[in-house]
This record gives sequence, structure tokens and C-alpha cells, in this order.
Amino acid sequence: MPDVLTHVLVGYVVGTLLTAVREDVGPAEVTLVMVGALSPDFVKIELLVPAASVEAALGVPFSWEPLHTAVGGVVVALLSGLVVGAERRRRTVALVAVGAATHLFLDALLFDPTGYAFRPLSPLSTYRPPAGMLYLSSDRWPAAVAATAAAATWAWRRYRRRVTPSAADRR
Repeated sequence: MPDVLTHVLVGYVVGTLLTAVREDVGPAEVTLVMVGALSPDFVKIELLVPAASVEAALGVPFSWEPLHTAVGGVVVALLSGLVVGAERRRRTVALVAVGAATHLFLDALLFDPTGYAFRPLSPLSTYRPPAGMLYLSSDRWPAAVAATAAAATWAWRRYRRRVTPSAADRR
């Protein structure tokens, strides 16, 4: 599962870098970006609950595929806003959406034999942009690069906290 690990690590890096830009972003918010980075892979619920079963139960056509699109990322981000208090709702939605965007960006770089990436705007559009053709989801080197970046970010944050403690670090 190097693909899942890569998404989590990139979410950590992006979330941690946001702590440098925004004083109100702390460790809890970094976690939201990491969860958002995993959210497009919620499509894998198909393994436990097949779309055909849901279709039979509901009596309407059904697919889990839209969860792994920009539209699905927006829906998951909006739903995540419903599980927090009103004062944290906007921040939660934004951070989960940022994480989902990192996931979709990385997946657009995947090698695909057809030469085209997934449909990012499904079910609104059938357009498939050209694939990045950079790596396979089973390749280990993207996870190694992401782990190196995460370790460097962790060390930088630790050093930065020692030198100049911010309001976010005091929480």
C-alpha cells in the first residue's frame, strides 16, 4: 500500500507547511489535511459494500466512482463540516478539501496504459485529461520521496518551534 502511505505523508507535509503560513493552524488541522488526503480512496468501500448491492437496495443506478473525483472531494469536505461545531466548520471543510486536492493531484500523475487520467469531474463531465505517466500506484519510490519530505518537514517544524514558538504551538 505505498499509494495510501504516500497520500498520508503528502497530506502531512502540506498541512505542516500550512502551520508556517497560518498562525491558527495547529496539529489538529494537519490531521484534517491528512484525512482529506485519504478521502478520495473512500471509493474502496466498494470492497465491503458492492455498488450492485446498494443499487439493488435502493432500486436506482449507483456507483462509488464519483467519490474519487473533485466532486466527491467537495462532497466529503462538506460532509466533514457537518461533524464539527459551527465555529470550526469553514476551516474543517477547507482543510479536508486541500487534502483531497493533493490526493487527486498525485493520482493525476499516475501511469495509465490508456494515456488518460481518471475523470476528475465525474459525474458532471466525462472529460479525462492526459495522465502524468510519472509512476505506478504500486511503485515504492513515491512513498520514499514523500517519507523523506515528511521527515524533513517534521525536523524543520521541530527546529522552528524551538527557535520561535508560535501561537499554534502553544495550544
